[in-house]
Amino acid sequence: QVQLVESGGGSVQAGGSLRLSCEVSGTLHNNYCMGWFRQASGKEREGVAGIFTGGSSEYYADSVKGRFTIFRDRAKNTLYLQMNDLKPEDTAMYYCAAAGVPCSLGSIHTYNYWGQGTQVTVSS
Repeated sequence: QVQLVESGGGSVQAGGSLRLSCEVSGTLHNNYCMGWFRQASGKEREGVAGIFTGGSSEYYADSVKGRFTIFRDRAKNTLYLQMNDLKPEDTAMYYCAAAGVPCSLGSIHTYNYWGQGTQVTVSS
């Protein structure tokens, strides 16, 4: 059974930074997709960033390109999302997700393992 546990959320002012972490436990295939999604109050869950462990493929939503960076530490089995220049519209619950191949980085329907979420609040 795969478990994902997010941490690192919090409250920051606009322009600030946060780093989210997602610790992965359990067994996944050698190559798999991992992603960050977010869901703001009253809105649908949307893809933020994704990474394929079997290569160099990455995905970023247009709204976060140039501000957010997804990366992983293989030794720690941990996925990260570095968020810089945060904006009030980035306020949401952020979820870590994983999926075995075949998978599509930006597609929410690909992912079958989800964390419990961590709240990010950005004030103006």
